[in-house]
This record gives sequence, structure tokens and C-alpha cells, in this order.
Amino acid sequence: MHIPQCETSALELLDFEPALNSALTPSTEYDVSRWLFVPNQYTEYRYILGTRGENPLICFGINPSTAAPDRLDNTLKSAERIALFNGFDSLIMLNIYAQRATNPDDMERNFNAHLHEENKKAFQYALSLCQAPPVVWAAWGNIVEKRKYLNLCLREMLELGRANGVRWVSAGAISKKGHPHHPLYLKKDSTLDDFDMESYYRQICATSDI
Repeated sequence: MHIPQCETSALELLDFEPALNSALTPSTEYDVSRWLFVPNQYTEYRYILGTRGENPLICFGINPSTAAPDRLDNTLKSAERIALFNGFDSLIMLNIYAQRATNPDDMERNFNAHLHEENKKAFQYALSLCQAPPVVWAAWGNIVEKRKYLNLCLREMLELGRANGVRWVSAGAISKKGHPHHPLYLKKDSTLDDFDMESYYRQICATSDI
């Protein structure tokens, strides 16, 4: 269980690029030839956690929990199984907001624009690792309703995806409100189906009070 110790604005954040450079160097903590972990140590925030491969699937949650290399949580284990079943050889986990909090109700109330900008750089980097077109799994469930600033974060991730020709997909049933299903409790043989992110954002997010 990860409970935030403070607002991320009180932290000395490591920007994405230096954090990535550190993550690409050998580590005594885990196998960097297998894992991509940015920052490369357990912190109050996480930009990327994933495995390395030639054909990765990007999975987007809302915010990180406790997962780390060789210590995946149940959500990441489920997401990895589904990625492999659907023909991908690796999974890159990103989040709409980078603050760690196992319980989304513990996410900070105040939006940290700096953290968000660095998180966008993480998405751009992940896209550069993918085959064309990059496939991105919308996997946040109704947790996107927890904080109003997540609407802004989602919109800007959508814009980045649009600029990079992303194909959005989802797995499992869409909620009554139209949100894509969260990976936890999905069957390991769940298929990835095309997800109309543009329509979703227009109908659900742009007109809602989230």
C-alpha cells in the first residue's frame, strides 16, 4: 500500500530525461536489459514501468501504485498477461498522472503542472519505442473521475497521441458512463478492441465535471 507522504510540489522532482538516463545504466537492483523503470528507484512518483521488447503495448492507467521491477502488483500482472495474449512481446505502463497512491482517493488535490509536463515526456519517449502505428491501451476505468485535473491531463495525452498516429484500444466491457475497463480482474485471454478516444473525450470528459 502506498500512501503519499506529501504533495509532489514539496518534492525535488527528477525530470524525465535525467531520470531516463539513469534508468538506462546498469543497476544492482534489477536487470535493466529486461526492465524500463523511470525513475530507477522507488519514489513518490513514477513515469514509466515496463518490460523491454521489439513490439511493446503501451498501457495507460490513472496513477501508479506500488509496482516496481520484479515486484509487479496485480494490475500490472493482469495487464502484462493480456498484452502477451494479444501478440505484444512487452508492456510499457504509463499513467495519466505520475503520483503514486494505491488508493486514488489519496491523490493530491492540487495539480502539479511540472510533474505533468515531465510525464508527457515519458509518453513521447514510450511512443518512440513502438512500432507504427503505436498501440495504446486506455485502461483507467472510472478512476478518471477522482480529480478534476485529470481531465486536463487526459486531454493533453490525447493530443500527443493524435500527433503520433496512436491507435487506441480497450479491453473488457465499457462502463455505463463510457469509461474503458480497468485491467484488474480481466481474463488473461481478453482481446484488445479499437477504442474511439476522440469520441470518448468529447462525450465523456469535455462535457463532464471531472
